[in-house]
Amino acid sequence: MTLRKGEKMTISIQEHMAIDVCPGPIKPIKQISDYFPRFPRGLPAAVGRSGALRPAVSQPSVSPAEAPREEDEDVDQLFGAYGTTPAQQPAKCPPPEEAVDPEGYESDDCTALGTLDFSLLYDQENNALHCTINKAKGLKPMDHNGLADPYVKLHLLPGASKANKLRTKTLRNTLNPTWNETLTYYGITDEDMIRKTLRISVCDEDKFRHNEFIGETRIPLKKLKPNQTKNFSICLEKQLPIDKTEDKSLEERGRILISLKYSSQKQGLLVGIIRCAHLAAMDANGYSDPYVKTYLKPDEDKKSKHKTAVKKKTLNPEFNEEFCYEIKHGDLAKKTLEVTVWDYDIGKSNDFIGGVVLGINAKGERLKHWFDCLKNKDKKIERWHTLTNELPGAVLSD
Repeated sequence: MTLRKGEKMTISIQEHMAIDVCPGPIKPIKQISDYFPRFPRGLPAAVGRSGALRPAVSQPSVSPAEAPREEDEDVDQLFGAYGTTPAQQPAKCPPPEEAVDPEGYESDDCTALGTLDFSLLYDQENNALHCTINKAKGLKPMDHNGLADPYVKLHLLPGASKANKLRTKTLRNTLNPTWNETLTYYGITDEDMIRKTLRISVCDEDKFRHNEFIGETRIPLKKLKPNQTKNFSICLEKQLPIDKTEDKSLEERGRILISLKYSSQKQGLLVGIIRCAHLAAMDANGYSDPYVKTYLKPDEDKKSKHKTAVKKKTLNPEFNEEFCYEIKHGDLAKKTLEVTVWDYDIGKSNDFIGGVVLGINAKGERLKHWFDCLKNKDKKIERWHTLTNELPGAVLSD
């Protein structure tokens, strides 16, 4: 292309865009943080700024795509050497003597809510779960004075209800309470130990408002070994959701200890109502006036009803009563034993607390108890059973 004297050269926009104006390889632009790296408190002063990061521009042999990645690796290695990274928080509770930079590093739940020390023991012979609540440390302040009035409550999941709630006493104005209290669940079976979870919650008691939740932890009972105490020291967590799909018709209403024995001498089934534990409170005073009824069904003559005495103002009654049903051993396989617990009320209809059905169509411990009775004549077999608030096919009227 020839140009006349004084004429300027013009090029089209297409030609202009096609011209490679890059003077050479593009080097990464250093960030201000490369010159002033920010470390968490507690790092030793021996880590200097000049040797902390190796800038990519000092290594011309490194390609532009790899340079930022290597720089990131240097940062990761630097922070990783001291047990933390800028993008994540420590997984464990920081020791009290170590300070954490308040800017950019949030406290985790363990620091914010506190820790709880407790121990669990499953007494297999007596079907009891002993929960010893020892102490808590560093609880979250809940009151205006910067303190709290903490107590601990226990629930068994699934099937949490007032019937299986246990709680410690309340300690006033402290963030480091020491309870040393043992709470015991009776009627815990091997089946419960497989499928149940113990929920332990720490709450703050308020006289004039609703009690406030501080933190909780959950322990699957299958982690425990029979007759061996296991100690725990666990960081409290925020409140976890409870499964909303849980069948409300099978809400637990307490436990009952029943004995079964087929007597060859009396030619009949002996049913023993020994005791109940953790019954649901049906009265305004927080208690019930419980009694137990038993039926052997089908009951064509309607003569199989037996009833215990009423125990006043208790959720853990002891009955120790025995009833006899005259029946041939071979006919028991066709029968079903229905046991219901009621709250006695004067001047109005009695309230149904809960019940359980034993028989060939039952499941789990209820079926096993019935089968063991049929298999072992003249041998008394005792089992704890869970009371539920609904019995399939039962008429729940007194």
